[in-house]
Amino acid sequence: MIVTIESPENLAKIIDHTNLKPDATLNDIEKLCNEAKKYGFAFVCVNPSNVRFAVELLKDESTKVCTVVGFPLGANTSKIKFFEAKDAVESGASEIDMVMNIGALKSGLDDNVKEDINSVVEAASENAVKVIIETALLDDEEIIRACEIIKDSGANFVKTSTGMHPGAKIEDINLIKETVGSSLNIKASGGINKLKTALDMRKAGASRIGTSSGVKIMEEALKISTSNI
Repeated sequence: MIVTIESPENLAKIIDHTNLKPDATLNDIEKLCNEAKKYGFAFVCVNPSNVRFAVELLKDESTKVCTVVGFPLGANTSKIKFFEAKDAVESGASEIDMVMNIGALKSGLDDNVKEDINSVVEAASENAVKVIIETALLDDEEIIRACEIIKDSGANFVKTSTGMHPGAKIEDINLIKETVGSSLNIKASGGINKLKTALDMRKAGASRIGTSSGVKIMEEALKISTSNI
């Protein structure tokens, strides 16, 4: 199977290099940030308690810090999500990945879902908000409804997964892209641990890739790039 890539550098610029493990140590986060510096990743994505540490490590770098809100279940109240997002921004996070209230969506409480997202968008101010819809838990009609709500909420991205359930599928990205068009960006995440998968997601419409396998993907890209010289 032949895999082609325009350049490893451009690929790195759409990767959110991620460590959201509950047992991640400061040494793990430092390693994550050093890898991000080496490969030129767009963002590191870390848990809220590690934001200040990561921001300090990356203060002179192009790589920025993203964190999560309402993670991983999305079942916190909107008030809690608001303060989580506000604290994250005050700590130096440049982007927020929030988990949608999945149960509310499945209950048909679309207004509640929108208000929940609005609260995080408000707290994030000018910082980008990605809304994790957890596609593995939704049928096609629910994915479409979720996307429509996000389009009206002021958020910037639809994100597929937390990584706690089966992750992004090409079919999901296609459906999201058909629904949002150019009005929202798409972040594909969950189980993306190979170069071909990342490139397929990008081809389907994802403008950002969330993965804990960024180094593996980049090494594969660099190997292909070198072999084509």
